This record gives sequence, structure tokens and C-alpha cells, in this order.
Amino acid sequence: MIIPAYPAFNIYSRIARHTTALGPVSVATVVSHLEGWDVEVIDENNYWRLGPRDVAGMPDHGTLQTIRRADVAGLYGGLSSTIPRLHQIARFYRERGITTIAGGQHFVGDNIREALEQGVDFVVIGEGEDSLRDLLESLRAGRDPSGVAGIAFLRDGALVRTGDRTPITDFDRLPLPDFGLLRYARVRLFPVGWIRGCGMDCEFCTVKGRPRPASVERVVGQVASAVERYGARSFFLVDDLFGHRRTETLRLCRLLADYQKAIGIRLDITVQIRLERAKDTEMLQAMRSAGINTVCVGFESPIPEELDAMNKKLRPSDMVALTRGYHVAGFRVHGMFIFGYPVPAGVRLAASLQDRIRRFRSFVRKARIDTIQVLLPVPLPGTALTARLGAQNRIFPRDCVGWEYYDGNFPLFMPDAPLSPGDMQMALRRIMGRFYRFRTMFAVGLNVLTFPAMVFAPWDIPAAWHRWHRAWQNNIMRFGGWILLRRWTSAFKAGDFAERLALAERRIGAGWGFRSP
Repeated sequence: MIIPAYPAFNIYSRIARHTTALGPVSVATVVSHLEGWDVEVIDENNYWRLGPRDVAGMPDHGTLQTIRRADVAGLYGGLSSTIPRLHQIARFYRERGITTIAGGQHFVGDNIREALEQGVDFVVIGEGEDSLRDLLESLRAGRDPSGVAGIAFLRDGALVRTGDRTPITDFDRLPLPDFGLLRYARVRLFPVGWIRGCGMDCEFCTVKGRPRPASVERVVGQVASAVERYGARSFFLVDDLFGHRRTETLRLCRLLADYQKAIGIRLDITVQIRLERAKDTEMLQAMRSAGINTVCVGFESPIPEELDAMNKKLRPSDMVALTRGYHVAGFRVHGMFIFGYPVPAGVRLAASLQDRIRRFRSFVRKARIDTIQVLLPVPLPGTALTARLGAQNRIFPRDCVGWEYYDGNFPLFMPDAPLSPGDMQMALRRIMGRFYRFRTMFAVGLNVLTFPAMVFAPWDIPAAWHRWHRAWQNNIMRFGGWILLRRWTSAFKAGDFAERLALAERRIGAGWGFRSP
């Protein structure tokens, strides 16, 4: 099982070197329990320990095949930006007579045939645990794969797509993810899954369908397995819906708190959660007892018209007040935003570029968000946003702006007037650049100098420690963010995206010039 590398340095590169994608590990674990199969996972973004590399510094799959030859290569297509690398790897393995199977959120519509024409033998559509298991057993037995639900392949040039597979609801029948299958990797932040699906129906999101939770005991089992087998201390719940089922969430928090007390350690857990959960003080207290220290919140935008376009129900003033609720409870808040979201036809948003940037900065300052992530809208395959922009002929042709740019750092469609694509990218740098600044390095030094006074203060020592540690950690993160922005800017200047974008604009007949950030 191979997780393809990001096409270039981006904001996810650093954290990716210390974690991995949960889906491929979960699917590989299921296969490892089948009789006769020996499985390993190669995460090209987390590739450290003596892993052979080619002349470009990428994992050397030729040498990997010499060490341990594969009969089947699985390829993870969960991120559209990694698809060119996925195709490259698929062609490499197919040329050597190795069966290639790909799966992930990217594979909808025309993307399925594209993959099958680029070196992939089979595409798994939807969840992979059962489909991949059945496909491998069918291939080994020499049976016709058309009897396997949830896959697609080419037969004599024609696309064959089998019937849909019923989504999994009984997760307890699946083995716990085995991170020991990862080769050459070093995992420090362990992903944990609880709920699949989401009923919020955001226009830009690929995660749809009724939420399907695993049992609370399975979630605790994932944590305990990683602690006991790999010495894990840091975890990230990958679902967007923490707190969705209140009673079960409270029970999960109690079980996690009891587990940590029983083994005498303290975990550091990060969750993705909706802003409205800040109203539930009982849940917030339970989360803190469970070792949850950081909440990731999708604020998306401080502009009401954009929130309406995304199907978000909150107002900016409400979001500021709710964020303070998380801070009062002791959480670090990581805010996720989308700049320049296109509003529907008939909605007028005549705010200038400067006014939009000002509103983002003002909101972040008022909400006192600890760390931020600002991306541009991405017309991901299969979303309602992509359908809307495609019908308006606003998405840039992929032969100009290819899949490798679908990571949220590049403009991919013609934005609403009066913004230009160059304005969009400039705004990212100005918002993030004001937040992540070089001068925070000096604040880190000041934190060190004030440490004795805070720790040995005559007032509440735990509260003083919490305030000091939060300020110190935030300054470290902001200085690190400044370094990341510098590296991304250097990589951007060395590339040819400006020329590609200018060509894309001409191709769709916009005629607007690109202003480089």
C-alpha cells in the first residue's frame, strides 16, 4: 500500500513527516488478516528510516521491489493534489507486471477512467476494506472481477463499473489499524477514526452521507493499542464530528480519562469539532479530563454572505463569542478558513480585497485564535461547488492548472469580481504573513525569561503555568509558521505557476492579467 508524496512543499509537509493517513493503514490491516497475504505500507510523505531513495530524493520503488517484490500495489487517492504522483507510481508497477489498485475520495466521475488509463488496473469506489478484500480473493482464485461490488476496471477499452457496495456500519468486525505495517516511517501523531460520513452538507466538502459511528470501545481500543504497542502519546481524531452524539461523547471522554488514570500517563489529543459545542460546558469539562487539549474548528469565513454560500448557519459575532468559550475551558483553538469563497448568482459582495483581508485579520484578533490555516476554495471532484463553478465555465483547464495544484494554496477558478486570481493568492500571504511573523522568535526568548516568575508565582500555580505554556507554544508555532511561509514562497517563485495561470485565464476567455504575489 503506497501513500503518494505531495507534489511540492506545502503547509501539510511538516506534520505529514510525523503522522500518516488512517484510511490506507486501515485497509492494509484488513488485507494483512487474509490468509496468504504479506502487507506493508509506504508513506512517501513520512519516509525516514533507511528508506532507499532515487536521484530525485523520492522513495526508490525499484530498490523496494528488489528487497521485497510485490504482487499487488495499492495506491491511496484521498488527495487530488497527489494524483499525478499516483499515476506515475501506477505506471511503474504495471510496467513490471504488478497489479495496481487505487482508491480514495478523488475517484468519482471521469477521474475513474483517467486513472485506469494511467496505469491503474482497478479502482475501488467508496470504502475499501470489504471491496479490496473481495477483489484480492477474486484475483487469487482467478475469478471474473465483475462479481466484486464497488470497483471499476477496463475491459477491451470499455469501462466496467460494478454495483455499489453498502456502506459499513459494523466497524467492530474490522481489526484495529496496525501501524506496525508502516515501513521506513516514524509516527508521532497517531490518527484515530470514530465517525464516517457527515450530515452537514457543506457545498465544498466531499464527505457526505448519514454519520456512521463506531463503538466508543473501538475508539478507546485504537488509542490503547497505539499507546501499548508504539508508546504513543499524541493523537488526532480525524473525523469532523466530535461531539455529534452527546451521550456517547461523554462516555468516550470518561473512558479515556479512566484509561489514562489507570496506566498513569497523560495523553495529548486533538479533535475536529463544530463551534456550537462550546455551549456545552459539561462536554468541555469532560473533554479536558480526557486529555483533549486542542480543538480544530472550521470557521471558514468571517463574511456572512460567504457563510451562507457554504451552508453555514452561524454569524461572525456568534463565532467570536463561542470561540471564547473554548478558551475559557482551557483549549487551544486552531482555526481553519477559506478565503474568497464564490457566492451564488444574485448575491452581491462588493467588498474590496483590502476590506476582505481586514475582516479576516480583525476576526482572528477578536477571537484570539491560537493558530490559523487559510486556504483558497478548491473545486474538489464530486462536490456541489465544483458543479456550480463548472456550469459557469469558471474552473481553469487541468492541462494548464493540473491536479498537483489542488491543495488549497493556488487559485483554481475565476473568482468573483472585483477579485482576480492574483488577488486571491496575495491575500493568503498577507493574512498568514501577518499572523506568522519573524518577530515571534523574540517572544519565544521572552517566554523563557519569564518562566521562573510564572511557575513560582504566589498565586494559582496551575493557572499560571497554563497561561505561560500556551503563550510559549503559540509563539513557537507562529515562528515555525513563518519558516513554512518562507519556504513555500521560495518554492512558488521557482515554479511556473504564474505562466500556467495566465494561460488558463486566456483559455476560458477571461482576459484578466495575473499579478504575482
